[in-house]
Amino acid sequence: MRAARRQARKRWTGRRVRGWLLGLLALGSVALGEAQARTVRILSAQTLELRKTSGQELVIISGPEGGAAELRVDDDEVRAERVEFNRTRRTLTLIGGATYRSAKDGQVLRGENLVVNLGDESLTGQDVLISDSQLEIRGAEVERVPGQLRARSSYFTPCARCGRTTNDYAFRAERVIVYPGDRLVAYRVQFLIADFPVLYLPFVVLPLGDEDRQPRVEVGQDDLDGYTVEADLPFAVGNSILGTTLLRYYQNRSPSLSGGVDLRAYASLPWVDRADFYTLLLAKPLAQGGEARPGQDLDLSFSVRGRVPLTEAVRPLTYEFSLVRRDIGQSDTSSERGVARANFSASVEYPRFSAQLNYVDRYGPEPTTAVVTPYERAEVVLDPKPFSVGDLNADVRFTVGRYTAAVNPFSRAARLAGGLNLTTTRLEETHTLRYARPLWTGAELLFTNSFTGRYYGTGARTVQLSVAGQITQRWAATNSVILRQEYFRNEGVSPFAFDTVGSRRLSAPLSLSVSAVPAKDVVFTASYSRDPFLTPEQQRPATFGVSVNRRPVSLTSSLDYNFATKELEALRYTVTLGDPDAGRLTLVPARPAVPATPTAPARPAAPAYYQRSSAWPFPKFSLSASGGYTRPSTPSATDAGLNDFTLRATVAGDDRSSNFSVAATYDFDRERPLKALSTEYTLVRGYDTVLNPVTVTGRQTLRLDTPRIEGGTTVNWRGLAFSEAHNLALEQASTVRESGTVTFSVGNQAGRANNWQLSYGGGYDLVRGGFTRPSLTGRLNLTRPGQRLSAEGVYRTRGLDQPYAELGSARLDGEWQQGRFTVAGRASYARTRSTLTPDVGVTDRLVFDPLRVGVGLGRREKPDLYLTATLRQTLTYVDGVRQNPEPLSPVFGFTLDRCCWALQGEWDVVGKRYRLAIGMPGQFYPLIEGDPLTGPRVPLLPFSRPAP
Repeated sequence: MRAARRQARKRWTGRRVRGWLLGLLALGSVALGEAQARTVRILSAQTLELRKTSGQELVIISGPEGGAAELRVDDDEVRAERVEFNRTRRTLTLIGGATYRSAKDGQVLRGENLVVNLGDESLTGQDVLISDSQLEIRGAEVERVPGQLRARSSYFTPCARCGRTTNDYAFRAERVIVYPGDRLVAYRVQFLIADFPVLYLPFVVLPLGDEDRQPRVEVGQDDLDGYTVEADLPFAVGNSILGTTLLRYYQNRSPSLSGGVDLRAYASLPWVDRADFYTLLLAKPLAQGGEARPGQDLDLSFSVRGRVPLTEAVRPLTYEFSLVRRDIGQSDTSSERGVARANFSASVEYPRFSAQLNYVDRYGPEPTTAVVTPYERAEVVLDPKPFSVGDLNADVRFTVGRYTAAVNPFSRAARLAGGLNLTTTRLEETHTLRYARPLWTGAELLFTNSFTGRYYGTGARTVQLSVAGQITQRWAATNSVILRQEYFRNEGVSPFAFDTVGSRRLSAPLSLSVSAVPAKDVVFTASYSRDPFLTPEQQRPATFGVSVNRRPVSLTSSLDYNFATKELEALRYTVTLGDPDAGRLTLVPARPAVPATPTAPARPAAPAYYQRSSAWPFPKFSLSASGGYTRPSTPSATDAGLNDFTLRATVAGDDRSSNFSVAATYDFDRERPLKALSTEYTLVRGYDTVLNPVTVTGRQTLRLDTPRIEGGTTVNWRGLAFSEAHNLALEQASTVRESGTVTFSVGNQAGRANNWQLSYGGGYDLVRGGFTRPSLTGRLNLTRPGQRLSAEGVYRTRGLDQPYAELGSARLDGEWQQGRFTVAGRASYARTRSTLTPDVGVTDRLVFDPLRVGVGLGRREKPDLYLTATLRQTLTYVDGVRQNPEPLSPVFGFTLDRCCWALQGEWDVVGKRYRLAIGMPGQFYPLIEGDPLTGPRVPLLPFSRPAP
């Protein structure tokens, strides 16, 4: 009987769970409005139960047996064996082993009986483990509020993520306060090494922010300033203001101690998105003679930006303000010393218009030079939205303001006012109008107008006016006539240099354009314009154009004729004869009969037939010609007259991938018209083109006006490229030792990760018949996982003007890694000569920059200890004698990486310099360093340095 009752209770529980799942979703949406818009979503649960106890509404969420219920509060994840959701108090109580993962700061809290307040987003619990990417904290009692986490009787360490059973170092504190993303502050702290207490500290501060939020202390010594200390100490105010205290100490300056602050605030006030404040009051640097200069320089920067919601605006009003002053680093005579610049802008958009306010000002001494960009400006911009009235479209913009800027040197009134800069008011009105409407069939009327007028407080004004009217008539779909009348007017002189209009302009060109298709595949164009404000010599010529695209003829030509001077200005033409499809028949489908209509006669049926695109008898051959004429601008002009005439013949292969062309260029203004002969070719093997394609491409040009032959050929086969290039003068003076260059090369085709190339060539003399200074150059680049090699070498071989063979230069750059062993570095060699004598005037230079060898030691997958040896040195030999006889000076180093801390050291064997530093999360701190001149010193202790 009891077993039957239990089975019935389970079936009833299952039915009510399915009903309550939907009910709880509605409950969550109700809690959303109450809990400051925080959304609670159930991801998985076994049973849900509603209770009402002592006037409080509870939702009990239980996970499956042996498992946990999963919820999401906004983006935060919650897991617990049992969750009690108190709708009245707006809290979640996580009973049993629970986990709370914060999406905002990446923290994970694990503990017993955690209580989450949905109203203020706080969390409390006992025996809680907190972990993130930097720290792990265990606390007997933990309380989390927005922007802060507090723990009592806690144990914390940055080494928890390292995976060692005993942490290298840790801290045990009575009270801990964590500001996520900024710092951890602990009070009454025991410092533990391998979990053994070794030191008591009243408090400890650990930075948790980015590198720029880490404390920075630099101690130094200068010949003028003496001992120097620069310290940047970050701090935070609440969860929205981050700051850094700036402390500066210079022993010999007056005063010695200076300071400042750097603040950043994020959404700290209503309508403020971000505010930045930086100020540094720094003592003036000493004079060159070491004399103290009393006084301080000020750097100041303040900026704020935000948004202000407005009732009827499309989007919130946005604003930005900045105030900047930079004295540090300025000379005493600099015009920017003591000058602060303010800049404010605000903009808002409404459905019918947008507005903008701009304010620029300068505080401090007046400028002594002309400033083109306004350094004082207060203006308001009103920009109504574009509007339409029927076929008329309009866009208007108004700007009014007061400006101070450089005087326009072409404004007589402004110059008479005196001074390099002028202050006055200005009103600017800009509008654009467009009116378009059809007139009759195929006709359209278009009217446009743009205007910019500026009116100044001095009485000056400038006008930029553009008006255009156009009538377009189209017929038969491909023909058109356009009559266009334009009027341009620029007048007035601005008193300012920054908005000057430029030269005065008055123009009213009337133009006529015609485009027609008088026959199939033939297009005729003509255009002519006349401006009544120009003289006949200044009028633009009429342009006529004809293009024909009917196989086998392709013609493009244009002609410019000046009717005022009755002279031909220019003529250009290109004509091609050829049809690659002439030997191919194309099927024309049958056409059915069409009966007559009131507007069209009947059309009889037509059978299907084959046709050719043209009667051109040579489908693989084409002939083209191009040339022209340009009227000389002056009787002595040499760059005009008949243009070069080029005649080109081209023969294509069966698949059109291979072709060969020959061209001749003529200059009929010369006594010998033939100017150049050229050929271009592309040849592709006709079979086996997939596995072993062979491609030959090249170009050769023989110039006859200045006798010279130039060009090159490339053969590609099986991933290899063989190429030859030359540029040789066929005539040269007796004093010239070279005719040009000739180069042969072989290598991989371009674009491969692993490639090589070998080339030979250099200067060549046709008169003497040989290379003058040839060289053999090789390049190699290899890339593999963990390996990289780049090598290049130049070997000079014997030539007419180079009686010796030697290695000219070499370069090696690579990296090789095998397991925990690494070799990397760059080395280069170069030889130069001052004479041709083999063993005299020879300079050899060998550079290692650097050469590094490293090995990792340790039993773990990631080594704990890295040993390195580095060599940076330049060896110079003159005629075989070393010029810097110092021995090789390698630098040995080690890095002990313990994940949460590191120890790094270097030792220069020959220079006897050494350095030891310890690295903590975020920064390295030098412990000790030394050299033969200064001896050992501790950089963090300024008085450990010897006096200069």
